[in-house]
Amino acid sequence: MGSWALRIGADAIALDFDPNRLQQTMQSRNGAAGVKVLNQWLAMIKAQQGKPLQQQLTVVNEFWNRAVVQTEDSMLWVQPDYWATPLETLGKGAGDCEDYVIGKYFSLLRLGVPGDKLRLIYVRARMGGVGSTQSIAHMVLGYYETPMTEPLVLDSMVDFLLPSSQRKDLTPVFSFNAQGVYVAGAQPSSVDRITRWRDLLTRMKQEGFLP
Repeated sequence: MGSWALRIGADAIALDFDPNRLQQTMQSRNGAAGVKVLNQWLAMIKAQQGKPLQQQLTVVNEFWNRAVVQTEDSMLWVQPDYWATPLETLGKGAGDCEDYVIGKYFSLLRLGVPGDKLRLIYVRARMGGVGSTQSIAHMVLGYYETPMTEPLVLDSMVDFLLPSSQRKDLTPVFSFNAQGVYVAGAQPSSVDRITRWRDLLTRMKQEGFLP
């Protein structure tokens, strides 16, 4: 494998990718079973290099939806809210909605999708079908072809991708990426305000993503 270069707009957040260190970290935490899943992820990324964008989005979405079992942070990490690294999520084989989105986000960055076209989006997801008033907090990944177009939604609850206008069950709250935090009607603010994001990047560096 080569190196990861996470290029965010005109500025690059360069993380050197050390596959041997990742494998060593996974081996120490989760043994051979963890390394096997890690290698499946790396193989998927390699196979999708240079493929059409729509295929990359679909394959990445399906990979994470199949590799991870939905669970709650309180059960998995004994914390009310924990953002796992892709390595942690693959090792556990389980995670909540944020963990799926984080895995998909970094997979697509590795495939060369520009970071400014991806946003992690908090939504309210209506449960129980049309007319239901019950909703839950949820996170999805949005791909924006241009800043003014509606995003395609990558969702842990469904394998197929739909534009946001066709996801009547989702109501966006706010979104963010490495460039900033976006709330309707307000100027973008720094992503540094999201402490869990900073903590996530710190742990990724410790695993084998080095500045």
